[in-house]
Amino acid sequence: MTFTPKKPEWLRVKAPQWERVGNVKDILRDLELNTVCEEASCPNIGECFSLGTATFLIMGPACTRACPYCDIDFEKKPKPLDPTEPTRLAEAVRRMGLNHVVITSVNRDDLPDGGAHQFAKCIAAIRNVSPHTTIEVLIPDLCGNWEALEIILAASPEVVNHNTETIPRLYRRVRPQGEYARTLELLRRSHQIAPWIYTKSGIMVGLGETDDEVREVMRDLRSVDCDILTIGQYLQPSTKHLQVQGFITPEQFDAWREYGEALGYLQVVSSPLTRSSYHAEQVRSLMESHPRVKP
Repeated sequence: MTFTPKKPEWLRVKAPQWERVGNVKDILRDLELNTVCEEASCPNIGECFSLGTATFLIMGPACTRACPYCDIDFEKKPKPLDPTEPTRLAEAVRRMGLNHVVITSVNRDDLPDGGAHQFAKCIAAIRNVSPHTTIEVLIPDLCGNWEALEIILAASPEVVNHNTETIPRLYRRVRPQGEYARTLELLRRSHQIAPWIYTKSGIMVGLGETDDEVREVMRDLRSVDCDILTIGQYLQPSTKHLQVQGFITPEQFDAWREYGEALGYLQVVSSPLTRSSYHAEQVRSLMESHPRVKP
């Protein structure tokens, strides 16, 4: 029999404003769009929907990988890409009046480009209807297809995010189809090819990592010029998923934030409920204080 630690007080989530949540859901259903908020059972869905924002999940919701921490469906067969998706996504951004939008996707290892062209089309469609909206893309590793990465970078989103997820020692168990070195290489190439784009990554904790191991990952990410880092508590979506090994205290999250700032990150968001796109719109103030111009 395995032991699951009791969820502490600091992981309680505020009750959402259901009227505002309903408005966002109505738009998503009307335009037949998916969000990672719903598909991955994000604990912040109530807060984000009530604030009128969402993280859009394109090319989904069926994933070609089976990461044991993630609640996104991997048993269904992925469908062909929908050519109307970029237009529908742009319309949602317009209706919701978003200043900052996050676009992510399932892994589409079945596609030669991993979905890079669809990301680029979505970025272009949003630029067409809402040119002042800043765009963040949370992308998969594209199986190390660096030409595909260049397609996304050429579309010039303001932020390219690719999550590290965990420490190297736990990769085989937590992210069996991923590679730690490939994640670092993707971020390194992104900065090298398009230095005007801010790079970002995220780590889950509570899976059995040590403080020293987390700090090592933080140093590795800074060594490839990662600008923004998120650190949040892993929460088990169901009994079928990886168990939580421990709940990290707010004080420890604060210590990692301070350490990251000392390493030179432009922004470190570190708290129990932090997720890779939680409060992502705060990057707009970062852009004002650390502006970058495409040559």
